[in-house]
Parts: sequence; C-alpha cells; structure tokens
Amino acid sequence: MENIPNIFKAYDIRGLVDVEITPEFCFATGVAFARFLKQEREPATVVIAQDMRASSPSLAQAFSAGVTSTGFDVIRIGLASTDMLYFASGKLGLPGAMFTASHNPAAYNGIKLALSSARPIGRESGLLTIENFVRMGSPLEFRSVGVETTTDMLEEYVDYLLSLVDLKEIRRLKIVVDAGNGMAGHTAPAIFSRINVELIPLYFELDGDFPNHEANPIEPKNIRDLQQAVKKQKADLGLAFDGDADRCFLVDENGKAVNPSDLTSLIAKRELAKHPGSTIIYNLISSRSVLEIIQESGGTGLRSRVGHSYIKAMMAESGAIFGGEHSGHFYFKDFWRADSGALAALHAIAALGQSQVSMSKLLAPFQRYVSSGEINSQVSNADAAMALVETAFMARKGVERDYLDGLSISGDSWWFNLRPSNTEPLLRLNVEAKTATAMSKLRDEVLALIGS
Repeated sequence: MENIPNIFKAYDIRGLVDVEITPEFCFATGVAFARFLKQEREPATVVIAQDMRASSPSLAQAFSAGVTSTGFDVIRIGLASTDMLYFASGKLGLPGAMFTASHNPAAYNGIKLALSSARPIGRESGLLTIENFVRMGSPLEFRSVGVETTTDMLEEYVDYLLSLVDLKEIRRLKIVVDAGNGMAGHTAPAIFSRINVELIPLYFELDGDFPNHEANPIEPKNIRDLQQAVKKQKADLGLAFDGDADRCFLVDENGKAVNPSDLTSLIAKRELAKHPGSTIIYNLISSRSVLEIIQESGGTGLRSRVGHSYIKAMMAESGAIFGGEHSGHFYFKDFWRADSGALAALHAIAALGQSQVSMSKLLAPFQRYVSSGEINSQVSNADAAMALVETAFMARKGVERDYLDGLSISGDSWWFNLRPSNTEPLLRLNVEAKTATAMSKLRDEVLALIGS
C-alpha cells in the first residue's frame, strides 16, 4: 500500500479519520496483522472490539475483512472499553485489536493491538514489522476465507473484575462517575449495578463527538464538572475515565483531584497485604512516596520508564503483582499484566468502603511531597537543553543522576525528570520536593535553564 502516513506510534496506531485512517488502510493493516501473527506462531483467531466513535464500526469491519482474507477467523465483541478487549484476549488466549483513539478528539481514531493473553505490541515488539508489511503490501495467496462471529462478553468481564476485588462487605457509598461520553458509559452501569453504591452518572451517553468535554481527565479543565458534582451531591468519591476507559482518575469528597501516585500507593499497599514480599512497579515520574509505601509495606519497588510496553515487559520479567503510572494507567498481574481503569477504581472503592474515614483522610498518609505536574516547554534542541541543566545541577554536592528515561536528577528531598517528546520539539518536566516552596524554586530554576 503506497503513501502510508506516519501514524504508527510507539504503542499504537493513531491518526485522522478519512485522511490517515481509512477503511482501505484498516483492511491492509488487518492483512499485515494476520501475517505478523502467523510469523509469531500465534493462534489464528483475532478478537476485535471498538469504541463509540462514529468511524469505529466501519474501520473495525474493514480490519476484520483484512484478517479473514488471510484465512484467520475473527471474533467481534462489539462496543468495549480497552481493558474489556484485554480481558477477552486474556480469557480466550487470543490476539486482539481495539479500535479507539482513547482521549484524542473526535476527528481521530486508531488501533491498539495485542498478542494472545493481552501481551502488548509496541514499536519494538511488532508494530514496526506490521508497519513494514503494510507499506510493502502482502503477497497474494489463494486460500479459504476465515469466519467472523460475534459474541457479547460484558457480563463475563464484570464477573471477572468482581472476582478480583472483595466488595461484599463495603458500606454504602455515593459515587459520581464522569464517563466523558466515552466507553465507561457502557461498562460502568454493568459494574456498579452489582456493588453497594449509589451511582450518579455524568455524561454516560456514548458520543464520539465528546459534546461536554474531551475525554482526557489528566487535563484539569476536563474534571471540573465532576468536581462540582461531587461537592453538590455530597458524594464520597468521584471517578473520571478517559475515552476508552483504560485510565481512571479520582476526585475526593472535597472535590480535590487525587494525585495518581496516591492511588498507586493505595493499591500497592492493598496488593502487598494479600501477597506479602511481592514486587511492585512504578514509573520514574511517580512520587517518591510510592517507593516509600512499597518498602514500608514489605514489598520491593522497581522503577520503570514511562510507557505501558516497558511496564508490562518489566512485570513479565520480574513477576511483579502490580504496576502504576502517573498517567492514570494501573496494571495487574491477575489481569494478564494489562491496565484496567475499572479495576483500579474498584480497589479505591473497596478501600474506602471497608474504612470509616473519608477518601481524603484515607489518602493523607501517602501525600508526603509536592509535585509540579508535567510541564511542557518548546525547545529547538532537547539534547542541548538537557545537557545545560545537567551541567548546572551536577556541580552541586550530594546530587545524583540517571538516564533511564531522559534525564533524572535527585537530591535528598527532591528530584526532577526531563524527557524529550517522541513526536514534538518539547521537553517534559516533572518536579517533586518536600514543600511547595522548594518545589516552586526548583521548577523555576530548571525552566530558566531550559529557556536560556
């Protein structure tokens, strides 16, 4: 296929509908995916799911036609969150494809691909090969066409989630859920109808045009409605999901956004109580408190690069039981090492429902540092800017550095990380210190160096 746009990203395929992602492209990608699976000696059946975007059904159908044209079979599970696709891939032991552009605006769509048992496919682990197959075209072979069938796995998905978290004895909770017109509007009613909560739905209507706000809760403006609703309803907790519902963010009873590192710490502590001495993974822009909580709970912490393919690979190598990312992704060994926003939410609900305190008080022991959040700076030369920062800070006593992902520099009670963007001329800065004053001072010093 000629003139393929550069829409094969580090972890998935994502681009503009009808411009970069077309039915013709999806057919060719389906053929290429089946060819890759054959090369990898994977099962000859692919599970396909889709989100609520208007373009998803036709794109998924074209992809399915491409897969079945090679003789592979297809199981369509219809509307699903990304973690529901991972569930289907894990339970059935089959490779899968999810049609979604996650939190991207309505003009976009994309494909997330997985090997059997929800094993990730990133650029180094298959996407580059699939891209090359699409660009080169696949040889014409005469073979029988595979069979496409459909099945609904929503109830099985809910059954499995509820088997992993004990919610039988929780106190009655009032919870506001903002689905952002994304796939949580499909999955949340099925989940929350089975547990002891009063559910207050916000934007549950499936609408890929996102008429209320972007389905990207990491942006503060996109959780304002949730924060107001939590306070107005005097709710115990607010939950916000992104478009494909694989990420979850919390709002406490005061309407305050919860740092994802606090949720990582909470789940890590719960998992270590069930599996003493186990390994937990956290990425390098998580709060320093996460490692402290892991160690205080008798576990071993492993620090990872940012990105799901790195965390999932490290989980497989280390046998870790849980992994958390500051971006709101949470990974569970008993969920095929895949990320699930719903499962993270259920852990938070269980912890709150089994306690007699508010969410803010429950999380208070994990809030030991002040973070800047991620700050993006446009630079003409990222390497030169990082080198300038490194030289300035390494002249100080008691300072350490590493290059696990970009440049990380740390002192006794502070750290910062600078990472260049893979796609834009940007440097991403995250800073953490013991106090707000120390964090602000450190943040401003680094930003001044970057801009000099």
